[in-house]
Amino acid sequence: MGSVVVARLLDPRPVIRRLRERRSDLARLSARRAVAAPLVLLAVTVGAFVLAATSPLEPLAAHFGAGYERTTVAERAAAAAALGTDLTWWQAWWTWVVGLAAGDAGFSYSYRQPVLEVVTQRLPWTVLLSATALALALAVTLAAGVAAARRPHGAVDRALAATAVLLSAVPPFVLAMGSVAVFAVTLGWLPVTGAAPPGQDPTLATLARHLVLPAVALAAGQVPWMLLALRRSVLDAEASAPVAEARARGLNEPTVLTGHIAAVSWTPLIALLGARLPELIAGSLVVEAVFAWPGLAAATVDAALEADFALLAAVTLGASATVLVGTWLADCLLLLADPRVRIDA
Repeated sequence: MGSVVVARLLDPRPVIRRLRERRSDLARLSARRAVAAPLVLLAVTVGAFVLAATSPLEPLAAHFGAGYERTTVAERAAAAAALGTDLTWWQAWWTWVVGLAAGDAGFSYSYRQPVLEVVTQRLPWTVLLSATALALALAVTLAAGVAAARRPHGAVDRALAATAVLLSAVPPFVLAMGSVAVFAVTLGWLPVTGAAPPGQDPTLATLARHLVLPAVALAAGQVPWMLLALRRSVLDAEASAPVAEARARGLNEPTVLTGHIAAVSWTPLIALLGARLPELIAGSLVVEAVFAWPGLAAATVDAALEADFALLAAVTLGASATVLVGTWLADCLLLLADPRVRIDA
Protein backbone atom coordinates (compact mmCIF):
# COMPACT_ATOMS: atom_id res chain seq x y z
CA MET A 1 0.00 0.00 0.00
CA GLY A 2 2.87 2.35 0.73
CA SER A 3 3.98 2.53 -2.92
CA VAL A 4 0.43 3.28 -4.02
CA VAL A 5 0.14 6.07 -1.46
CA VAL A 6 3.45 7.66 -2.48
CA ALA A 7 2.54 7.44 -6.19
CA ARG A 8 -0.76 9.18 -5.59
CA LEU A 9 0.79 11.86 -3.41
CA LEU A 10 3.35 12.63 -6.13
CA ASP A 11 0.74 12.78 -8.90
CA PRO A 12 1.13 16.29 -10.43
CA ARG A 13 -2.33 16.48 -12.02
CA PRO A 14 -4.19 17.82 -8.95
CA VAL A 15 -1.54 20.51 -8.51
CA ILE A 16 -1.81 21.55 -12.17
CA ARG A 17 -5.59 21.75 -11.87
CA ARG A 18 -5.42 23.91 -8.75
CA LEU A 19 -2.74 26.08 -10.34
CA ARG A 20 -5.23 27.00 -13.05
CA GLU A 21 -8.02 27.55 -10.53
CA ARG A 22 -5.98 29.77 -8.19
CA ARG A 23 -3.96 31.71 -10.73
CA SER A 24 -5.41 35.06 -9.62
CA ASP A 25 -4.76 34.33 -5.91
CA LEU A 26 -1.15 33.43 -6.68
CA ALA A 27 -0.72 36.60 -8.74
CA ARG A 28 -2.07 38.82 -5.93
CA LEU A 29 0.12 37.10 -3.33
CA SER A 30 3.23 37.43 -5.50
CA ALA A 31 2.55 41.10 -6.26
CA ARG A 32 2.14 41.98 -2.58
CA ARG A 33 5.28 40.12 -1.57
CA ALA A 34 7.24 41.75 -4.41
CA VAL A 35 6.28 45.19 -3.08
CA ALA A 36 7.04 44.34 0.57
CA ALA A 37 10.31 42.44 0.03
CA PRO A 38 12.55 45.42 -0.92
CA LEU A 39 11.35 47.36 2.14
CA VAL A 40 12.06 44.41 4.43
CA LEU A 41 15.51 43.86 2.94
CA LEU A 42 16.30 47.56 3.22
CA ALA A 43 15.36 47.49 6.90
CA VAL A 44 17.54 44.41 7.42
CA THR A 45 20.57 46.14 5.93
CA VAL A 46 19.99 49.21 8.11
CA GLY A 47 19.80 46.98 11.19
CA ALA A 48 23.01 45.21 10.20
CA PHE A 49 24.96 48.46 9.93
CA VAL A 50 23.48 49.87 13.16
CA LEU A 51 24.54 46.74 15.04
CA ALA A 52 27.96 46.90 13.39
CA ALA A 53 28.38 50.48 14.58
CA THR A 54 27.74 49.42 18.19
CA SER A 55 30.14 46.47 18.01
CA PRO A 56 33.13 46.61 20.39
CA LEU A 57 35.34 45.02 17.72
CA GLU A 58 37.99 47.17 16.04
CA PRO A 59 38.05 46.53 12.26
CA LEU A 60 41.55 47.96 11.93
CA ALA A 61 42.90 45.53 14.52
CA ALA A 62 41.55 42.67 12.45
CA HIS A 63 42.93 44.26 9.29
CA PHE A 64 46.48 44.75 10.57
CA GLY A 65 46.53 41.59 12.68
CA ALA A 66 49.46 41.18 15.06
CA GLY A 67 51.09 44.34 13.73
CA TYR A 68 48.25 46.62 14.79
CA GLU A 69 50.01 47.92 17.91
CA ARG A 70 53.07 48.90 15.85
CA THR A 71 51.14 50.99 13.33
CA THR A 72 51.23 54.77 13.49
CA VAL A 73 48.23 57.06 13.78
CA ALA A 74 48.73 58.13 10.16
CA GLU A 75 48.78 54.52 8.96
CA ARG A 76 45.59 53.75 10.85
CA ALA A 77 43.89 56.85 9.46
CA ALA A 78 44.90 55.92 5.91
CA ALA A 79 43.66 52.36 6.36
CA ALA A 80 40.38 53.59 7.89
CA ALA A 81 39.82 55.90 4.91
CA ALA A 82 40.61 53.11 2.44
CA LEU A 83 38.35 50.58 4.19
CA GLY A 84 35.58 53.06 4.97
CA THR A 85 35.67 52.39 8.70
CA ASP A 86 35.97 56.13 9.43
CA LEU A 87 32.42 56.73 8.17
CA THR A 88 29.33 56.98 10.33
CA TRP A 89 27.00 53.98 10.14
CA TRP A 90 24.54 55.74 7.85
CA GLN A 91 27.32 56.94 5.54
CA ALA A 92 28.75 53.42 5.40
CA TRP A 93 25.27 51.99 4.80
CA TRP A 94 24.51 54.43 1.98
CA THR A 95 27.88 53.82 0.33
CA TRP A 96 27.30 50.06 0.55
CA VAL A 97 23.74 50.26 -0.84
CA VAL A 98 24.83 52.46 -3.76
CA GLY A 99 27.67 50.07 -4.53
CA LEU A 100 25.35 47.07 -4.26
CA ALA A 101 22.94 48.66 -6.73
CA ALA A 102 25.87 48.92 -9.15
CA GLY A 103 26.86 45.28 -8.56
CA ASP A 104 29.58 45.96 -5.99
CA ALA A 105 28.92 44.54 -2.50
CA GLY A 106 32.18 45.89 -1.11
CA PHE A 107 35.56 44.41 -0.29
CA SER A 108 36.12 41.70 2.31
CA TYR A 109 39.31 42.53 4.17
CA SER A 110 39.15 39.22 6.07
CA TYR A 111 39.46 37.32 2.76
CA ARG A 112 41.28 40.03 0.78
CA GLN A 113 38.84 39.76 -2.14
CA PRO A 114 35.52 41.28 -3.26
CA VAL A 115 32.52 40.22 -1.19
CA LEU A 116 30.64 38.92 -4.23
CA GLU A 117 33.53 36.58 -5.02
CA VAL A 118 33.49 35.19 -1.47
CA VAL A 119 29.73 34.64 -1.61
CA THR A 120 29.60 33.14 -5.10
CA GLN A 121 32.43 30.72 -4.27
CA ARG A 122 30.77 29.44 -1.08
CA LEU A 123 27.03 29.79 -1.70
CA PRO A 124 26.70 26.71 -3.97
CA TRP A 125 28.13 24.50 -1.20
CA THR A 126 25.64 25.83 1.33
CA VAL A 127 22.76 25.39 -1.12
CA LEU A 128 23.87 21.82 -1.88
CA LEU A 129 23.99 20.88 1.79
CA SER A 130 20.70 22.57 2.72
CA ALA A 131 18.79 21.23 -0.29
CA THR A 132 20.07 17.69 0.26
CA ALA A 133 19.17 17.80 3.96
CA LEU A 134 15.71 19.22 3.27
CA ALA A 135 14.98 16.59 0.60
CA LEU A 136 16.18 13.85 2.95
CA ALA A 137 14.06 15.21 5.81
CA LEU A 138 10.95 15.36 3.62
CA ALA A 139 11.53 11.83 2.35
CA VAL A 140 11.94 10.44 5.87
CA THR A 141 8.90 12.39 7.08
CA LEU A 142 6.76 11.09 4.21
CA ALA A 143 7.84 7.49 4.74
CA ALA A 144 7.37 7.68 8.51
CA GLY A 145 4.06 9.50 8.14
CA VAL A 146 2.69 6.83 5.80
CA ALA A 147 3.83 4.09 8.20
CA ALA A 148 2.24 5.83 11.19
CA ALA A 149 -1.00 6.59 9.34
CA ARG A 150 -1.63 2.91 8.60
CA ARG A 151 -2.37 2.31 12.31
CA PRO A 152 -2.88 5.52 14.32
CA HIS A 153 -1.91 5.19 18.00
CA GLY A 154 -0.35 1.82 17.20
CA ALA A 155 3.12 0.65 18.18
CA VAL A 156 4.83 2.13 15.09
CA ASP A 157 3.03 5.43 15.47
CA ARG A 158 3.93 5.76 19.15
CA ALA A 159 7.55 4.74 18.57
CA LEU A 160 7.97 7.31 15.80
CA ALA A 161 6.36 10.03 17.92
CA ALA A 162 8.59 9.24 20.90
CA THR A 163 11.71 9.27 18.71
CA ALA A 164 10.69 12.61 17.19
CA VAL A 165 10.14 14.15 20.63
CA LEU A 166 13.55 12.97 21.82
CA LEU A 167 15.34 14.25 18.71
CA SER A 168 13.56 17.61 18.90
CA ALA A 169 15.24 18.24 22.26
CA VAL A 170 18.75 17.69 20.88
CA PRO A 171 20.55 20.81 19.52
CA PRO A 172 21.99 20.63 15.98
CA PHE A 173 25.53 20.95 17.35
CA VAL A 174 25.06 17.85 19.52
CA LEU A 175 23.55 15.90 16.61
CA ALA A 176 26.51 16.84 14.42
CA MET A 177 29.12 15.95 17.04
CA GLY A 178 27.31 12.70 17.86
CA SER A 179 27.29 11.61 14.22
CA VAL A 180 31.01 12.38 13.99
CA ALA A 181 31.74 10.35 17.12
CA VAL A 182 29.75 7.32 15.94
CA PHE A 183 30.15 7.10 12.17
CA ALA A 184 33.53 8.78 11.64
CA VAL A 185 35.59 8.20 14.79
CA THR A 186 34.22 4.93 16.21
CA LEU A 187 33.15 3.08 13.06
CA GLY A 188 35.36 4.89 10.55
CA TRP A 189 32.75 4.58 7.82
CA LEU A 190 32.64 8.18 6.65
CA PRO A 191 35.02 11.16 6.44
CA VAL A 192 34.71 13.95 8.97
CA THR A 193 35.49 17.27 7.32
CA GLY A 194 35.50 19.09 4.02
CA ALA A 195 34.06 18.13 0.65
CA ALA A 196 37.07 16.06 -0.48
CA PRO A 197 40.23 14.48 0.98
CA PRO A 198 42.96 17.03 1.83
CA GLY A 199 44.87 18.19 -1.23
CA GLN A 200 42.37 16.72 -3.71
CA ASP A 201 39.67 18.29 -5.84
CA PRO A 202 36.13 17.02 -5.17
CA THR A 203 34.81 14.28 -7.44
CA LEU A 204 31.24 13.00 -7.50
CA ALA A 205 32.20 9.95 -5.42
CA THR A 206 34.21 11.83 -2.79
CA LEU A 207 31.60 14.59 -2.62
CA ALA A 208 28.84 12.04 -1.99
CA ARG A 209 30.80 10.41 0.85
CA HIS A 210 31.67 13.74 2.47
CA LEU A 211 28.09 14.99 2.10
CA VAL A 212 26.44 12.10 3.96
CA LEU A 213 27.27 13.05 7.56
CA PRO A 214 26.52 16.80 7.40
CA ALA A 215 23.33 16.22 5.40
CA VAL A 216 22.08 13.55 7.82
CA ALA A 217 22.97 15.70 10.84
CA LEU A 218 21.13 18.70 9.40
CA ALA A 219 18.14 16.60 8.30
CA ALA A 220 17.91 14.98 11.74
CA GLY A 221 17.24 18.39 13.22
CA GLN A 222 14.34 19.01 10.80
CA VAL A 223 12.58 15.64 10.82
CA PRO A 224 11.16 15.79 14.39
CA TRP A 225 9.00 18.89 13.97
CA MET A 226 7.98 17.84 10.45
CA LEU A 227 6.93 14.39 11.63
CA LEU A 228 5.12 15.65 14.74
CA ALA A 229 3.22 18.23 12.68
CA LEU A 230 2.28 15.64 10.06
CA ARG A 231 1.25 13.12 12.73
CA ARG A 232 -1.01 15.65 14.48
CA SER A 233 -2.66 16.50 11.17
CA VAL A 234 -3.16 12.83 10.31
CA LEU A 235 -4.76 12.12 13.69
CA ASP A 236 -7.09 15.10 13.30
CA ALA A 237 -8.04 13.97 9.81
CA GLU A 238 -8.61 10.39 11.00
CA ALA A 239 -11.16 11.66 13.52
CA SER A 240 -12.98 13.89 11.02
CA ALA A 241 -16.44 13.23 9.62
CA PRO A 242 -15.38 13.15 5.91
CA VAL A 243 -12.97 10.26 6.58
CA ALA A 244 -15.61 8.33 8.51
CA GLU A 245 -18.07 8.87 5.67
CA ALA A 246 -15.52 7.74 3.07
CA ARG A 247 -14.90 4.50 4.94
CA ALA A 248 -18.64 4.00 5.43
CA ARG A 249 -19.06 4.21 1.65
CA GLY A 250 -16.65 1.29 1.30
CA LEU A 251 -13.67 3.14 -0.19
CA ASN A 252 -10.42 1.19 0.07
CA GLU A 253 -7.73 2.35 2.50
CA PRO A 254 -5.24 3.79 -0.06
CA THR A 255 -8.03 5.95 -1.50
CA VAL A 256 -9.06 7.14 1.96
CA LEU A 257 -5.45 7.85 2.90
CA THR A 258 -4.54 9.81 -0.22
CA GLY A 259 -7.87 11.35 -1.14
CA HIS A 260 -9.07 12.40 2.30
CA ILE A 261 -6.32 12.19 4.93
CA ALA A 262 -3.16 13.18 3.04
CA ALA A 263 -4.98 15.91 1.11
CA VAL A 264 -5.55 17.92 4.31
CA SER A 265 -2.65 16.63 6.43
CA TRP A 266 0.07 18.27 4.33
CA THR A 267 -1.35 21.78 4.71
CA PRO A 268 -0.01 22.51 8.25
CA LEU A 269 3.35 21.00 7.31
CA ILE A 270 3.70 23.33 4.32
CA ALA A 271 2.85 26.33 6.49
CA LEU A 272 5.39 25.26 9.12
CA LEU A 273 8.05 24.66 6.48
CA GLY A 274 7.98 28.31 5.50
CA ALA A 275 7.95 29.48 9.11
CA ARG A 276 10.88 27.25 10.13
CA LEU A 277 13.14 28.19 7.21
CA PRO A 278 15.28 30.50 9.41
CA GLU A 279 15.93 27.52 11.68
CA LEU A 280 17.16 25.51 8.69
CA ILE A 281 19.57 28.32 7.78
CA ALA A 282 20.85 28.59 11.35
CA GLY A 283 21.21 24.81 11.59
CA SER A 284 23.16 24.69 8.33
CA LEU A 285 25.64 27.24 9.68
CA VAL A 286 26.22 25.12 12.80
CA VAL A 287 26.59 21.89 10.83
CA GLU A 288 28.93 23.52 8.30
CA ALA A 289 31.13 24.76 11.13
CA VAL A 290 31.33 21.30 12.75
CA PHE A 291 32.15 19.49 9.50
CA ALA A 292 34.34 22.26 8.02
CA TRP A 293 32.02 22.30 5.02
CA PRO A 294 33.24 24.91 2.48
CA GLY A 295 30.04 26.96 2.63
CA LEU A 296 29.11 30.34 4.02
CA ALA A 297 29.38 29.32 7.69
CA ALA A 298 33.15 29.72 7.88
CA ALA A 299 32.94 33.02 6.02
CA THR A 300 30.26 34.25 8.42
CA VAL A 301 32.30 33.30 11.49
CA ASP A 302 35.47 34.87 10.07
CA ALA A 303 33.59 38.05 9.15
CA ALA A 304 32.14 38.32 12.66
CA LEU A 305 35.48 37.74 14.40
CA GLU A 306 37.32 40.20 12.17
CA ALA A 307 34.54 42.82 12.05
CA ASP A 308 34.23 42.40 8.28
CA PHE A 309 31.02 44.41 8.06
CA ALA A 310 30.68 44.36 4.26
CA LEU A 311 30.73 40.55 4.19
CA LEU A 312 28.43 40.33 7.22
CA ALA A 313 25.92 42.67 5.58
CA ALA A 314 25.96 40.65 2.36
CA VAL A 315 25.45 37.34 4.17
CA THR A 316 22.65 38.84 6.30
CA LEU A 317 20.96 40.24 3.22
CA GLY A 318 21.25 36.91 1.43
CA ALA A 319 19.83 34.97 4.38
CA SER A 320 16.91 37.38 4.67
CA ALA A 321 16.20 37.15 0.95
CA THR A 322 16.25 33.35 1.20
CA VAL A 323 13.70 33.44 4.03
CA LEU A 324 11.44 35.80 2.06
CA VAL A 325 11.57 33.66 -1.08
CA GLY A 326 11.09 30.48 0.94
CA THR A 327 8.03 31.78 2.78
CA TRP A 328 6.58 33.01 -0.52
CA LEU A 329 7.04 29.57 -2.08
CA ALA A 330 5.53 27.90 1.01
CA ASP A 331 2.48 30.17 0.84
CA CYS A 332 2.08 29.47 -2.87
CA LEU A 333 2.18 25.73 -2.17
CA LEU A 334 -0.32 26.27 0.64
CA LEU A 335 -2.72 27.94 -1.76
CA LEU A 336 -2.36 25.04 -4.19
CA ALA A 337 -2.65 22.35 -1.51
CA ASP A 338 -5.84 23.58 0.15
CA PRO A 339 -8.59 25.44 -1.76
CA ARG A 340 -9.98 26.74 1.56
CA VAL A 341 -6.86 28.78 2.34
CA ARG A 342 -6.86 32.54 1.82
CA ILE A 343 -3.60 34.46 2.26
CA ASP A 344 -3.97 38.24 2.40
CA ALA A 345 -0.33 39.30 2.81
